[in-house]
Amino acid sequence: MGGCVGTAREGSASSRTSSGQGSTPVRGGTSIGKNVPLRHERIRWKSDMPLTEGQVRSKRDEFWDTAPAFEGRREIWDALKAAALAIENQDYDLAQAIIDGANITLPNGALTDCYDELGTRYQLPVYCLSYPLNILQRSPDKDGENEAEASVEGEETVLKVRLSTTSKDVKLTVRSTDSIATSKRKLDIQESLNGSRQRWFYGGKLLGDRLLVCECNIVHNYIVQAIISEDFITTVDS
Repeated sequence: MGGCVGTAREGSASSRTSSGQGSTPVRGGTSIGKNVPLRHERIRWKSDMPLTEGQVRSKRDEFWDTAPAFEGRREIWDALKAAALAIENQDYDLAQAIIDGANITLPNGALTDCYDELGTRYQLPVYCLSYPLNILQRSPDKDGENEAEASVEGEETVLKVRLSTTSKDVKLTVRSTDSIATSKRKLDIQESLNGSRQRWFYGGKLLGDRLLVCECNIVHNYIVQAIISEDFITTVDS
């Protein structure tokens, strides 16, 4: 499992070998060392401020939405995202297969620091790979209701949502304890979006589906941008 290592080849940038020896050069000829198989362990860390699961997922969504816009190849970012999801599900064999298939080198056996075959460096934040030790636990939902279901608690509030399809601002009544996923469904019904994919942004940040409205700190009368895609989605419980 794993053990593939890139080695410098005369006349070419790099190549892959399964010898388990050698190194992969980065730009400028700097060696990054051996390719270490993915470690089968969760990264243990603590956040500076305790976070809920929804807040961690929101940070992940924001990272994966913006990371490909910076240095690196999109297909490598997609592979890293798939590998991170496999690690979250503790399927390390699948994660290793994804890493090997994309020719990604792990000098330390972790996705926090890795390289593609061209020597470009990729770094994943720890919150994309595991939850903090000091995560805030929410009380179980009443009567076993799913977190994404509409809440009957919390204060009623009105959001001003701007639709990308029409550039029109609409008022959407939600509760402070509604999740963003629930709020999206309410908007879908109110505006007859017919299940179109929605991505909500506020203050330039992507709002993750698991975040509660009260966690987003949306200022009254400030606009939430709703990017509406033409494709349709199927909601899957995570």
